[in-house]
Amino acid sequence: MREQSVGTIAQFMQQKAGIKLTANKIYMIEARLEAVVQRFGFDHIDALAANLPQALGEVQQAVVDALTTNESFFFRDQKPFDAFENVLLPQAIAQARTEQRPVRIWCAAAATGQEPYSLAMLLASKKHHWLTVGAEILATDLSETALSRAKDGLFTQFEVQRGLSAQRLVNYFTQENGQWQINSALRQMVQFEVHNLLHNPSRFGMFDIIFCRNVLIYFDLEIKQQILAHLARQLRSGGALVLGASETLVGVTNQFVASTEMPMVFQLV
Repeated sequence: MREQSVGTIAQFMQQKAGIKLTANKIYMIEARLEAVVQRFGFDHIDALAANLPQALGEVQQAVVDALTTNESFFFRDQKPFDAFENVLLPQAIAQARTEQRPVRIWCAAAATGQEPYSLAMLLASKKHHWLTVGAEILATDLSETALSRAKDGLFTQFEVQRGLSAQRLVNYFTQENGQWQINSALRQMVQFEVHNLLHNPSRFGMFDIIFCRNVLIYFDLEIKQQILAHLARQLRSGGALVLGASETLVGVTNQFVASTEMPMVFQLV
């Protein structure tokens, strides 16, 4: 792949998704875009790169999908889910009951759906607490391909083995042709929408809790600040932002303060 092609693709991803691709990612770029080259009939990856700026939306979306990391598994890191179940959810239910509205949760980088479905399982187990007010989960991602898989709720044996207990697998899944289908009740609890974190999310309304985990690490400081400003505006007073284990807001923003008792949880100032 020519150096000019690397630059074109890197610039495209920076503008489209805010993701910075460095020179040491050339092998990854080539490997992931090979399928896109073949799918749309380009002679080689340099031809794809040359046509990318003016390509059809379908081609551009395929490149974004290919170069976006969609690594995910159920109940990842566990501690933020414990915090959600034991502290954040009860607090949100109490506030929602006072204000006579549903509890609202946003998974802002949902990938193939393991995170929002993990939250749905916890909600299902606490249904008697929130049933009178209602509860909603919005799951968004930049990748249409990932969200399509998430909506289907169909997971491989390998995927369900990552983070799911045997009891949850029995309670919420059925086996179909060697794969595992999450039950319809849980699928109905989650609304999936394509959304770019660089864009204003005001159309989604306000939330009690936002999960935006393991995605900020891919952005530079300016983009992180832009995204966090968007998230802060969509959180209700007293709301909580949940990040990934390797993510920190030190030196990034003063709109949130880290919880002293709950790892990876940040409260709106």
